[in-house]
Amino acid sequence: MFTLAECEVSDKSFVIMAGKKVFVTVGTTKFERLVEEVSKDGVLEVLFSLGYTVVQFQVGTGAFKQKSHEKVELKYDSYFENFSEVVEASDLVISHAGAGTCLEVLKKRKPLIVVINEDLMDNHQTELAHQLAKDGYLQCCTPSTLKNVLLDNKTNFKPYPKPNAATFSHYLDKCMGFETTQCT
Repeated sequence: MFTLAECEVSDKSFVIMAGKKVFVTVGTTKFERLVEEVSKDGVLEVLFSLGYTVVQFQVGTGAFKQKSHEKVELKYDSYFENFSEVVEASDLVISHAGAGTCLEVLKKRKPLIVVINEDLMDNHQTELAHQLAKDGYLQCCTPSTLKNVLLDNKTNFKPYPKPNAATFSHYLDKCMGFETTQCT
């Protein structure tokens, strides 16, 4: 959905369409392939065609060359102290497959595309991403398949369930052999 803002420049009036925002996060380390892929003109054109006009990158410790695009505003930062607020202000999150990031985004009920870092050895993140996708909470892909996933434009995912604080304590009691009674 676009919002309209009227501006005047040099005696000419025109309308700027302010669209949706994408947040791209690589976590606290680096994942240059993800940043590079989203920064490609072809991917940015797909995002623009879907109504996204701002892409905010959180690039961690990675080396990156800031780019610009004619239609999509690109912003680059290393880290965000207010990560939850940035997620909340986004209409789509494209992320690495870190457990903390995935769960934070899913708790905020934001559409999430998880991009698997194929360069990691013993990549436990792949298992998490595939399971969450299988359960219908997100989509997962690799950097090379991201554009196709965006073209599918699937953002209606199953809401991630709210945590039940009693689940862990009941599990621990059972493991320790304590009898538990449930109060009603």
